Amino acid sequence: MLSVGLRKPATKARGLFTLLGPAFVAAIAYVDPGNVAANLTSGAKYGYLLVWVLVIANLMAMLIQYQSAKLGVVTGNSLPELLGARLRTGNRRAFWVQAELVAVATDLAEVVGGAIALNLLFGLPLPLAGLIVGIVSMAMLAVQNRRSQRTFEYLIMFLLLLITIGFLAGLLVRPPEPAGVFSGLLPRFQGTDTVLLAAGMLGATVMPHAIYLHSALARDRHVHARRSPAVLASVVKATRWDVVGALALAGLVNIGMLLLAASTLHGFDGVVATDSIEGAHAAIVGSLGPVIGVVFAVGLLASGLASTSVGCYAGATIMGGLLKVRIPLLTRRVVSLIPALALLSFGVDPTQALVISQVALSFGIPFALIPLLRLTGNATVMGMYRDGPALRIAAVVCVALVIALNAVLLYLTFTGRG
Repeated sequence: MLSVGLRKPATKARGLFTLLGPAFVAAIAYVDPGNVAANLTSGAKYGYLLVWVLVIANLMAMLIQYQSAKLGVVTGNSLPELLGARLRTGNRRAFWVQAELVAVATDLAEVVGGAIALNLLFGLPLPLAGLIVGIVSMAMLAVQNRRSQRTFEYLIMFLLLLITIGFLAGLLVRPPEPAGVFSGLLPRFQGTDTVLLAAGMLGATVMPHAIYLHSALARDRHVHARRSPAVLASVVKATRWDVVGALALAGLVNIGMLLLAASTLHGFDGVVATDSIEGAHAAIVGSLGPVIGVVFAVGLLASGLASTSVGCYAGATIMGGLLKVRIPLLTRRVVSLIPALALLSFGVDPTQALVISQVALSFGIPFALIPLLRLTGNATVMGMYRDGPALRIAAVVCVALVIALNAVLLYLTFTGRG
């Protein structure tokens, strides 16, 4: 009897574990090369000033990704599918255009970041390195196509581990100053450039394509959830833990990157030397040694490979749901690779391109957030899992913060103030 009593909790724990995974795939979007560029630039130029942006952005990300995942689990449909069924043809196509532009900006950042990593590790020319990143990402997408989503999730989780080690290893050698960290928790700006960086950090942390994708990843858990109301409740609970665990890890990595830049790169031979990923890497090597430099570059490469695969998957999800057109993932990978390779071939500053791409993502966030919140607050769609008043208020505050930050950015940029 005792053995039977012990077996049930173990079985329950194993069942919970099998439901984890979608949030860790979505979390890759929060530690992609765009994050690296925005966070390193922020820390190198302004020290601990914008730590508060990452803290707020990560809390927002937890709330938003839980909403997206819950939508997929409860309804059995992704956000793009639900929108595609509700929007008129013209509106549906227009919505797809802006979502596709977001996906392109995402993919550009991820391929460029992976190319920079290969350049740092092996000295490869950036266009060739970008092509290699694209080919390897095709192989990763083939895993998802031919084997299973679960295998793909395990692969992404392994790369997330490499990313975490790569970006946090330097903090063991050069810990941040506690006083500086605490001062960075006070919300403030220092001119237009810091607002631009904050928008980029927000766009790199709360990513529109991750909002669309997470609902699709969690949708597959609906198969388990529809067995009974009790099973659905347990799946929603597991989804909550999945999101909290994955986004807490992603937030730790993001904040760790900024702290590393603030403690190691700020003031290192002048900020001009460290406001690019290549310059930051050189400064890390000079300050912390070549081993930490290699570990950092490996983390950047894992970030580029994982995030470009996830980004391509998200783009296919968006197109399939809104246009009801399904293009093979590998075909889409080839097409979406072209803009990034063109940018690398034309000699555009890759780090600046990464930061600007994250600003573009920031402007795409409301288009994903507002429909998501309307659906999760709809009792007809969500039933008893409709958002409560407190959750709705928190979500509205998130949307208002994003829109306000973008409005301030536009004002400062076009008036030349700050």
